[in-house]
Amino acid sequence: MELWPEVDVIAGVATGAIAQGALVADLIGKPFVYVRSSPKGHGLENLIEGDLKPGQKVVVIEDLISTGGSSLKAVEALRNNGAEVLGMLAIFSYGFKVAEDNFDEASVKYETLSDYQALLRVAVETGYVSSDELSTLSQWREDPANWKK
Repeated sequence: MELWPEVDVIAGVATGAIAQGALVADLIGKPFVYVRSSPKGHGLENLIEGDLKPGQKVVVIEDLISTGGSSLKAVEALRNNGAEVLGMLAIFSYGFKVAEDNFDEASVKYETLSDYQALLRVAVETGYVSSDELSTLSQWREDPANWKK
C-alpha cells in the first residue's frame, strides 16, 4: 500500500466497508479483519473478527466519513486490542469540519478517494445540478444539522 507500506493488516469497518476492505487486503496480500460497531450478541461476542495480534500495524478501510464517529470507534477498538493504527482510507467524505476535528483529536490520518466537492464539481459539469442548486447544496454542507432551521 503506497500510503502506508509498513501495513500488516487491513481492517474494514462493518458493515459498509467489509467488502472493500477484503478486496484491498486480497489485492496487497495482507490479512483482513473487520470491526463491528458493537460486540456480537452471541458466541464469542467479538467486536473484531479475524486474526489481529497486538502490535500489528493496521490500515482501516471505511466507505463513508460524515462526522467520523463510527470510523473512530473502529480505530479505538483496534487500539484497545493492541493494534497500531497507521491511518484510514475511505471511499467518500462530506468534508465536514467536525470530522476533520474528530480525526485530529484522535490522531488519525485519513485519505479519501473522493469527496463532496468533487461530487458537486462533476454534477455541475454534467448538467445534473444547476448553479441555483449548487448554492443550496454548498450551504447544506457548511452546516447540515441546522440547514433548514
